[in-house]
Amino acid sequence: MRLDESRFPLMKFRRDGAVLTASFNRPQIRNAFNHQLHLEFSRFLLEVNYDSEIRVVVLTGEGVAFSAGGDMSDPEWTPAVFAEQAVAARNIVFGLLDCTKLVICRLNGDAIGLGASVALLCDFAYAVPSVRIGDPHVKMGLVAGDGGALIWPHLLGPMRAKYYLLTGDLVAAPEAEKMGLITRCVPPDALDQEVYGLADRLVAGAGLAQQWTKRAANAHLKSLGYEGITVVSHDHAEAKAAFIAKRKPEFKGN
Repeated sequence: MRLDESRFPLMKFRRDGAVLTASFNRPQIRNAFNHQLHLEFSRFLLEVNYDSEIRVVVLTGEGVAFSAGGDMSDPEWTPAVFAEQAVAARNIVFGLLDCTKLVICRLNGDAIGLGASVALLCDFAYAVPSVRIGDPHVKMGLVAGDGGALIWPHLLGPMRAKYYLLTGDLVAAPEAEKMGLITRCVPPDALDQEVYGLADRLVAGAGLAQQWTKRAANAHLKSLGYEGITVVSHDHAEAKAAFIAKRKPEFKGN
């Protein structure tokens, strides 16, 4: 089933054989995620799996940024929308980890907040030296819960990750490469050569072996993500209450 690109108006697409370039297309606001883009991107990560013509997705942003994270100016932010966004955020995290296509992040500009989480959850990330990566959720009074608290410790180790998650400090691409946060930092005029050169190599490889190696490598991250789902469950709240009251919990399965 060929991907229906018209279903994603806030994204832009280009096909080159088995390589699909998918761009966030809100350059006027540095590709910040509003409610609609949250939903579109989470849906894209599901539907692209069914396009048998595509082997590799190159994910990038239009304009000067990859993504500035959440769009706090979006008038749609209401309690009901936040509840829907929580589902979409989880689907984005799991969608990137589960995607049957290999995903290369082409960091043409800064990746902040959710933008950083998306970039780091990709299978590969290439950036130009001017790029900065950071997760300032805590500075905004929010938990870094859209994938940041999952992927940063996995890539950096807990202690260094906590420094960046709790301070919100940005990491320049050259340093990010040294730390193992991204795959490679390359000069601007070499970015496309590196990204699409890798894409072509992957397309020529053994697809099934690649898919299942990716799944095996991401299995640990999926287990951490599953725990996150249950943190807000009734059964978890009941278990805590029962533990404090020294009684047997009465689970309801939700």
